[in-house]
Amino acid sequence: MRTGRPKAELVLSEEERAALERYARRGTLAQQLGLRARIVLRGAAGLDNKTVAHELGIWPVTVGKWRQRFVAQRLDGLLDEPRPGTPRKISDEQVEQVVIRTLETTPKGATHWSTREMAKRAGISRMAVSRIWRAFGLRPHRSESFKLSTDPQLVEKVRDIVGLYLNPPDRALVLCADEKSQIQALNRMQPILPMRPGQTERRTPDYFRYGTTSLFAALDVKTGTVIGQCHRRHRSLEFRKFLDAIDQAVPQEFEIHLIIDNYSTHKSAMIRNWLAKRPRYHVHFTPTGGSWLNQVERWFALLTQRAIKRGSHTSIIQLERAIREFIDAHNQEPKPFIWRKSADDILASIARFADRTNKIHAPN
Repeated sequence: MRTGRPKAELVLSEEERAALERYARRGTLAQQLGLRARIVLRGAAGLDNKTVAHELGIWPVTVGKWRQRFVAQRLDGLLDEPRPGTPRKISDEQVEQVVIRTLETTPKGATHWSTREMAKRAGISRMAVSRIWRAFGLRPHRSESFKLSTDPQLVEKVRDIVGLYLNPPDRALVLCADEKSQIQALNRMQPILPMRPGQTERRTPDYFRYGTTSLFAALDVKTGTVIGQCHRRHRSLEFRKFLDAIDQAVPQEFEIHLIIDNYSTHKSAMIRNWLAKRPRYHVHFTPTGGSWLNQVERWFALLTQRAIKRGSHTSIIQLERAIREFIDAHNQEPKPFIWRKSADDILASIARFADRTNKIHAPN
C-alpha cells in the first residue's frame, strides 16, 4: 500500500516541453530558473521527488514545491512571484537578451560590452543595464588570469606539499623558499603629495629607475618567520649562498623540508651537490605552473603591498634596506598563514575547473 502525499501529475505540452528544455539548456539564464525547469522535466519523465532531489543535489521538499507550482500555474509558476511596487518597464525577454548578448557576443571593434554600448543596442537605459549585470553577477569590464598545471605528477606533488602544511613532521622545519627577482628601485619624478583629510596620497605616474635587486626568502610554515637575503643577481651561486644562510640559521638537530618551484637555478649541478652533502634537507618541488602552492608567494604579496609598491627609493641600497626593515618588523610579530584546504578539495576543484574549461572549448 502506498502512503504519503500523492504526487501532482505532470503532463507537458509540446510548447511547454520546448520552453523548459530551453530554460534548462541555456546556462546564461538565472540558475534558479534552469534548476526549476530541470525539476519539472525529470518529474514529467516519471521520476519521483526523492530521485530528482538526489540527481540535482537538492531537498525533496524543494522538488515538491516547484512540481506543485508548475501543475497549478504552468510555466508562469516557475518564475519568481511579483513584488509590490512600480510596474516593470523592462520585460523578461529584454533582460534575457541583455544577458545573452553580454555572454555570447562582443560589440563591433571592442573586446567587451560597456553599459553605454549595451544600452544603445538593447534600447534601455544605462542604469537598467547596470542593474541587470549586477543581478546576474556579470562584470564585462573585468578579467582574471588562470593557469592549469600540465605536470604529470600534479596529484602526487599536491598531496605531498599539502600534507606538509596540514601535518608537519616532528622535529623538522617546513620552509617555503623562492626568490622575488627584479625588484626595481623607483623614485617619482616629482614629490609625493601626502594624504590629507578628504584627500588620498597622490603621486606622478612617471619615475626614475635606479636599478634592481632580487630577494631570496624562506618562510617557516609553523611560525611565520622569514629568512631573507638580497642579491643583485639570481643565479645558482646566489641561491647557494641563500641556502648557506638557511643552514646557519636552523639548528643542526632539525630536519628541513624545503618547498621550492622548478626554476632552473634550483636544479643546477651546484645545488644538487650542495643538497647531496646535507642529508637533513628534503626537497619538495611544486607542480609546474603551480607556484600558488608555495606559501612564500603570499608573503611576497604582503611585501609588495606594504613596502615596495608605494615606496620611493633613490638607490638599490635604500631599497634593500627597506626590504630588510620589513623582514625585521615581520619577524618581531610573525603570523603564520593558515592552510585550510585538503589535497582532495584542491584536486576536486582543479578537476571541476578543467572539466568546465574543456566543455567551453569543445568543438560543437
